[in-house]
Amino acid sequence: MPTKATKPIARPPVLVDIALQGGGSHGAFTWGVLDRLLEEPWLEIDGISGTSAGAMNAAVLVHGHQRGGVAGAREALEAFWRRVSDAARFSPFQRGPLDVILGRWTLDSSPIYVAMDLMSRLVSPYDLNPMGKNPLREILAELIDFKVLAESPIHLFITATNVRTGRGKVFKNAEVTPDVLLASACLPTMFQAVEIDGEAYWDGGYSGNPTLSTLVRECKSHDTILVPINPVERPGIPRSASEILNRLNEVSFNAVVLKELRMMALLRKVADPGKGEGALWAQMRMHQIENTVMTKLGASSKLNAEWAFFSFLRDEGRKSAQAFLDAHAMDLGKRSTLDIDVLLEGI
Repeated sequence: MPTKATKPIARPPVLVDIALQGGGSHGAFTWGVLDRLLEEPWLEIDGISGTSAGAMNAAVLVHGHQRGGVAGAREALEAFWRRVSDAARFSPFQRGPLDVILGRWTLDSSPIYVAMDLMSRLVSPYDLNPMGKNPLREILAELIDFKVLAESPIHLFITATNVRTGRGKVFKNAEVTPDVLLASACLPTMFQAVEIDGEAYWDGGYSGNPTLSTLVRECKSHDTILVPINPVERPGIPRSASEILNRLNEVSFNAVVLKELRMMALLRKVADPGKGEGALWAQMRMHQIENTVMTKLGASSKLNAEWAFFSFLRDEGRKSAQAFLDAHAMDLGKRSTLDIDVLLEGI
């Protein structure tokens, strides 16, 4: 059952958009954030933009909400992460005994993980997985009636990257299928590209993690809550090969959303407040759920699907959402709480 609800905050309703980053198993943190936000009846969701694991969370939430309201959304999110954990119970990617004893979530000591990580850099997924199987396909088909997504008043935006053009493609409610969600989460070193309408797609994180422009253009809300997974800043200098690769991925997966936020900050300074699309960007109020736990987790834990790990991340997500609400619940609908002007420094 979902986590016991917290007493809601008393305040007038406000329409919000939610932007969800991807990050494999780390997406369970986002589950926790959403679980807490859904407890607030004054928070009315207008749209959700998601990529990779964020796409899964977004689609599951929209489906559950359309079927059973807030309670249905919370139950659907828990059912999804429970089902993912159950499916991975006999996965070869397991923590070593010492990591279990010391309470570390890393898979760096797992011989199978190390071997597969090295192999993925040398051997194509078309050779390792010639049938193109993805265990998530069955889970998505089991838990989501995709026709229901088209009926939802919540705008759903899922980003995937077109392999041929390198540009992002945003799929909306009625266009979302199991293939779309799998494409949004398709890491090219692990899975074959997903073909949709004759085009091949990879992980949406390369082109929009998540995409903000559709929230600005197609939703009525002027408040967007960003739920990050990949740290923008990470202390220290990565020195090992795995640390360097992890940081490179974090930088690349944050680049596009930082570019959109930088454009928003610039338009606030130069756009006519009452005219054109520039005015829409300038009017957006940005907020962000703080996520400090990810700097303590390595890249390998993105493949850790233990229920205990998911529960830990869910609880961390709920704590972060609670901290955000404690600090900024009354700011929503009035002012931005994320300082994006710092992104203009040096320009």
